[in-house]
Amino acid sequence: GGLKLWKRLFFAIAVPGIIVCGISGFEKEHEHKAHWKQPEYKEYAHLTIRSKPFPWGDGNHSLFHSPTFNVVPGVGYEEEYKAEEH
Repeated sequence: GGLKLWKRLFFAIAVPGIIVCGISGFEKEHEHKAHWKQPEYKEYAHLTIRSKPFPWGDGNHSLFHSPTFNVVPGVGYEEEYKAEEH
């Protein structure tokens, strides 16, 4: 009986809980992106220290680089963020 009980609890409580938390997180992130403004780029030397370049591309872009949200040393943001208006 123990296995059936835990299986029922998982499908009755855990799965709906995961779905509700996912929907809630998605909605909060959507609200946050609607009013987020890109901060002004300021050159701080301690934030752009490179002991050696990255082994891909020009060596200045990280592996998961986003031209909108990640800064390139000496350049700043490559693209300006534009909030989606509905």
